[in-house]
Amino acid sequence: MGAVVSCIQSVFHAIGACLMGIVNTIGSLCKAIIDGVVTILDVIISCLTCGYCGRRRRGTMRTRRSRI
Repeated sequence: MGAVVSCIQSVFHAIGACLMGIVNTIGSLCKAIIDGVVTILDVIISCLTCGYCGRRRRGTMRTRRSRI
């Protein structure tokens, strides 16, 4: 009788471990998506606030032509 109870407990532990693995995978996937969105927004905000993109463009447009 003890072996049957032990077997049933092992089955429930395995099912619980499987479900926890699925939950952890879903959580990691959500975290990766959120981190990606935050990184993209961080790049956009830093570009707009410090003017790095605009400053770089202005620097390449200034050229001098000399008359011969």
